Amino acid sequence: MKIKKSTYVIALITVLGAIAACKKGNDTGTTPTPPPDNPTSSILNLPATPFDYATEKLPAYIEAIKSLSPDFDNTPASNPITNAGATLGRVLFYDKALSLNNTTSCSSCHLQAKAFTDGLAVSKGFNGQFTTRSSMSTINLRHNANKTMFWDLRAKDLEEQVLMPIQNQVEMGMTDLHALETKLSQLSYYPSLFKDAFGTTDVTSDRISKALAQFLRSIYSLNSKYDVGMGNNFANFSASESAGKAIFMRTCGFCHSNTEDISSADFVSLLNISVTSKHISALGLGALNNGLDEIPTDRGFGATINDHAFDGLFKMTTLRNIELTAPYMHDGRFKTLEEVVNFYSEGIKHTANTSIQIPPGAGFQFSASDKANLVAFLKTLTDNTVTTDVKYSSPFK
Repeated sequence: MKIKKSTYVIALITVLGAIAACKKGNDTGTTPTPPPDNPTSSILNLPATPFDYATEKLPAYIEAIKSLSPDFDNTPASNPITNAGATLGRVLFYDKALSLNNTTSCSSCHLQAKAFTDGLAVSKGFNGQFTTRSSMSTINLRHNANKTMFWDLRAKDLEEQVLMPIQNQVEMGMTDLHALETKLSQLSYYPSLFKDAFGTTDVTSDRISKALAQFLRSIYSLNSKYDVGMGNNFANFSASESAGKAIFMRTCGFCHSNTEDISSADFVSLLNISVTSKHISALGLGALNNGLDEIPTDRGFGATINDHAFDGLFKMTTLRNIELTAPYMHDGRFKTLEEVVNFYSEGIKHTANTSIQIPPGAGFQFSASDKANLVAFLKTLTDNTVTTDVKYSSPFK
């Protein structure tokens, strides 16, 4: 690497200045004061060269999906992922200073080891109170063709979504974004991070939103047994996993794939893409009423748009790492995958709002072997690399 002459001169002046200071200290019999530590390096464990968040390494079959679907990647032109921006987002994601009393970060409800969920039926806020819903996985949000966020789809996109938990009076309590801007600008490690990401040290809620969204979009999972199987015609699958895959495609795949042609739907919620319920497909939503309750206590999307015709509709989540994201459903009512499969087999409760993908009667009526095979297949979607990758971990020392 060619070093600019000006850089060399500055470095030389710095060295000579340090030598002079040492001599002066020795002449007076005092010990020279060492320079202060870099405020970022003393608090954060960040690599000298930022991790690569911007480059997305996709297998061929995913690239094929991208070429067919213009909405596959929901990254807006106004907020492309950069390594510096996602690095800032990573720090923000793990920083408890984003909560009112410095006790809670975004990561408090989205633990990397649990595929960015928290293992609770309903999540816990900054002051010890509980929310009304389970935390959703943040894996593969970049490839959520239905951009709306939250169980009830109340946020139009990820940039809007990331600021809402921060301002929520139960979750993180920072209801005044201007106060948050002031608070973060006074922390020693943020000026350089904001400058690297956006060109100046200014801390604004818009930049906080963009950086968090960049980091979250960078979290993707493509190293599961299923992904390997997509490259070898599933020769790596056991007989039980293959049988479970066939059952899944025939029953669950209608909602958890990126196509309504089930015969070619070998995508199975790979990248958080979901087919929308037919009766709301015009709205472009990835939500459905899956027959959990005859009278839902949580109205879900119905409350968002104030329309009882949509009561009980909730966003369909990714099945990526579902083995690690228990408990299940918006209220965490099911503790195991076996309970989930049992529900879809014989626990459906039909109402006027139940989505048409749900079969008539009490469910799919799976046999005992069907249930075991389905669970075996769902576990092939587990990718432990995303739960251990250091670039998604806490940067705080």
